Amino acid sequence: MPDSFSVLDFHERAVRTPSHEDVEEMRELLVETLRERGHDPEVDDAGNVLASKGRGEPHVVLNTHIDTVPPHVEFARDGDVVEGRGACDAKGPLAALLAAFFAVDADEGKVTLAITPDEETDSMGAAALDLDADGFIVGEPTDLDACTSARGRFQGTVELAGEGAHAAEPETGANAVAAAEHALEAVRTYDASRGAAEHPELGPPTLTPTRIAGGDAANRVPDDCTIVFDRRTVPPETQTEFFDSFAAHVRDAVPEHVVVAVGPAERETPFLEAFDTADDSAVVEALVDAGAGSPRPFGAATEASYFAVDAPTVVFGPGVLADDEGPVAHAQREYVNRSDVERAAEIVTAALDSVV
Repeated sequence: MPDSFSVLDFHERAVRTPSHEDVEEMRELLVETLRERGHDPEVDDAGNVLASKGRGEPHVVLNTHIDTVPPHVEFARDGDVVEGRGACDAKGPLAALLAAFFAVDADEGKVTLAITPDEETDSMGAAALDLDADGFIVGEPTDLDACTSARGRFQGTVELAGEGAHAAEPETGANAVAAAEHALEAVRTYDASRGAAEHPELGPPTLTPTRIAGGDAANRVPDDCTIVFDRRTVPPETQTEFFDSFAAHVRDAVPEHVVVAVGPAERETPFLEAFDTADDSAVVEALVDAGAGSPRPFGAATEASYFAVDAPTVVFGPGVLADDEGPVAHAQREYVNRSDVERAAEIVTAALDSVV
């Protein structure tokens, strides 16, 4: 067996390994690291890397992802700070979870490392996982807090279809761009119209128009217009409930002579829905008792939503989404503190020792 695992050395190698366009090199690094320490990881058909130790109960899954957003940002180190793409999202959490996986004995329970390849895009890997777990720890930059809830994220379109005509006689057509005024008003009023309640931790849902396009000539009444929108949900709203209700609301707002179609953006996997895990769940209490910060919401949608429908799920890891100077994760200045990566590994290890 090789010498003890260096969480900081692995983290540096991971950040130096680009995975914004293709995760193959990063996946090879992870698989090689597991094999060097006596494990026989599986790479399933969806590209997930899976490794387990122990055979009993409870079964705790350690999950994060190896893909990053573009563009790649080169590795740099200044004292305790590591900069580079993936430094905190999510190669810092990956290093910490990997260190805990190696360190835990799992005498009575079972621990599975499940690392997905495409969290930043379509989540095909996470959607394919079926692990029958009793709890999940999902690695993301939470500033070492135990995050027990998060908003969901849906994307969709409002498509308006009118009838083209000469702009000199606009009354002979049906102006789809003009109808967008009513559709945008429907976006603004949707939650108030149905008396949407605030979630005690996540606050209210949001509905934001993000793109609009319509028409094809300056002197022609446009017969089409499309509005793209972003929906950030809170429990207990589901995808089906939202799209059915919102479509009816837009239809009521738009003039009858314009055809309305509202639907989700094309996606092969389910959208990331909102989730909420009880603070007294065993995996939450284990992390907090081990030194994680008190339970709070996480600020972004994650693949944790796929797992939370089956078992208590906590989002945890080193790094932050943003600091006092602005964005960190996904930003050009992405960074993480090396000491926080080490501390995250210690916390997860202690939590697992108390559970499995």
